[in-house]
Amino acid sequence: MDPRPIGVFDSGLGGLTAVRQLRRVLPGEDIVYFGDTGRVPYGSRARETIVQYARQDIRFLLSQNVKFIIAACGTVSSTFPSEEAARLPVPYTGVVGAASRAAVNTTRSGKIGIIGTAATIRSGSYAAVIRDMLPGVEITAQACPLFVPLVENGYAQNGSRATELIIADYLTPVRERGVDTLILGCTHYPLLKKSIGDFMGPGVTLVDSGKVTAQAAAEALADLDLLSGRTDGGSARYYVSDTPANFAEQETMFLGEYAGGPVERIAIDAY
Repeated sequence: MDPRPIGVFDSGLGGLTAVRQLRRVLPGEDIVYFGDTGRVPYGSRARETIVQYARQDIRFLLSQNVKFIIAACGTVSSTFPSEEAARLPVPYTGVVGAASRAAVNTTRSGKIGIIGTAATIRSGSYAAVIRDMLPGVEITAQACPLFVPLVENGYAQNGSRATELIIADYLTPVRERGVDTLILGCTHYPLLKKSIGDFMGPGVTLVDSGKVTAQAAAEALADLDLLSGRTDGGSARYYVSDTPANFAEQETMFLGEYAGGPVERIAIDAY
């Protein structure tokens, strides 16, 4: 048993969708979350910049004595070098593996769609993992760079005409390819899940990368004997790199019934 907290980070607040699921499946665990709200989004940045940011984010979480790190960010998960992750002093996981496995287990036709940031799609990370597991799969990948800003700026609510138009523009070619499974390859995207699902239609199953990653992390923590041993009473502390006021305005949307808890601004460049 290990009482230390679980560390979770993302480029902004999207990773809170993974925190929400973690708190559901592991109610006795403490969580430390860092959202790099001052530098969001990562998806349009150069690879070297994304890796630099990820290193700083990880160093901050390690300074909080975490026992396990989750990169709840499709961009980082697709970009951060696996050899660096393997050298970290605590176990590390991203969102690509769990989401890819879920998609392979879900598809009936072998036609899988992937949506993510420009950096995620450019990396080909999801496609590579899926093809290893399901040779002959037909993959349609689409970058959706405006989805993160839409969510971060409060346009995720149903009925936003701007959001509906952008979803239609990005996802029309994906729908036309006849996919039956669509990976939401960024943890911000579940906030758009209903609108995306309405557009794609009832025949398409959406894979929430944050949700399946949280479930996989819970299994890994159990396998590694890193759980706290508590069945309730877990807490969460939140850190951001921009004003906490923005977090306070949006936390209910991301965390639902788990909203609340201390939020502190940190100088991430110091790490």
